[in-house]
Amino acid sequence: MNLNDVHRGILKNRRRRPVGRGTGSGHGKTSGRGHKGDGSRAGASVKPTFQGGMMPLVRRIPKRGFNNKWARIVAIVNVGELDELFKGGDEVTPEVLRTKNLAKGRYDVLKILGEGNLKKRLKVSAHRFSKSAAEKITAAGGQVIVLTGTKSLQTKKA
Repeated sequence: MNLNDVHRGILKNRRRRPVGRGTGSGHGKTSGRGHKGDGSRAGASVKPTFQGGMMPLVRRIPKRGFNNKWARIVAIVNVGELDELFKGGDEVTPEVLRTKNLAKGRYDVLKILGEGNLKKRLKVSAHRFSKSAAEKITAAGGQVIVLTGTKSLQTKKA
């Protein structure tokens, strides 16, 4: 929500404006459609990008790069963050990380990265591990469990 949306109020409960009920109503004759032109005709529609014949902003701005709409969304968590939030011997799963607000939002794959130090023995389950993260977890006496599939990560909106 934007700040300029606040003053517009709730529109879903507003009564529809009676148009075409005679000139005395204030919305008679042309019923708020003006005189002639495309907007006065039945079935008229204007594209959301139309800017009065001017080159629309969406066409003026150049396209840059490539956006892969099929790419998997990867949530990342560093080993240092695990060291701060978990006790020795804890089991770290995607569900537990979600409750601790480390892996927020919707994602397809959880990846553990090796930034920071790990001194606690943890049993970490994730879809991917960086080489340094896997080394740090095993060096601390922990266990690395690679999850397969993304079904366990499909989240429900709360």
